[in-house]
Amino acid sequence: MIPDLRDRAAALLDAYRRRGLKIATAESCTGGLVAAMLTEISGSSAVVERGFVTYSNEAKTELVGVPADLIFTHGAVSEPVARAMAEGALAHSRADMAVGITGVAGPTGGTATKPVGLVHFGLARKGAPTIHLERRYGDLGRETVRRRAVEDALSLLEQAIA
Repeated sequence: MIPDLRDRAAALLDAYRRRGLKIATAESCTGGLVAAMLTEISGSSAVVERGFVTYSNEAKTELVGVPADLIFTHGAVSEPVARAMAEGALAHSRADMAVGITGVAGPTGGTATKPVGLVHFGLARKGAPTIHLERRYGDLGRETVRRRAVEDALSLLEQAIA
């Protein structure tokens, strides 16, 4: 694990633990890296309620309830799907906060309208509107895109309780 991300994850877990809050994740292009980053820290079970790896469209629908017609209309890599992933993870867990991540990590899969490096995030909180974040990292390589997506997911979770 990257040391600075480990420190951030530990601080995030401490902040959530102090507030008695739990986190869930719904991850596509990151394949569970956010949950892995958090659960790398001892004691994370007090905060990390569960993680969903929803890599396929079917998993998005079956595990976190993203409507299939939403995916059909907007595509898996879109703001509405990222929001629905976060909201679905919240609804299908006992968490207080959930982050959803969907994107094109590359090197293949990009299009003119959805290029490699495009990642959409949703952050759902009990009793609050869902937040959306879009990042266009560029074609920096699969590992870099995924790492940056983890960094931005941690940032969203940090900002949510700041």
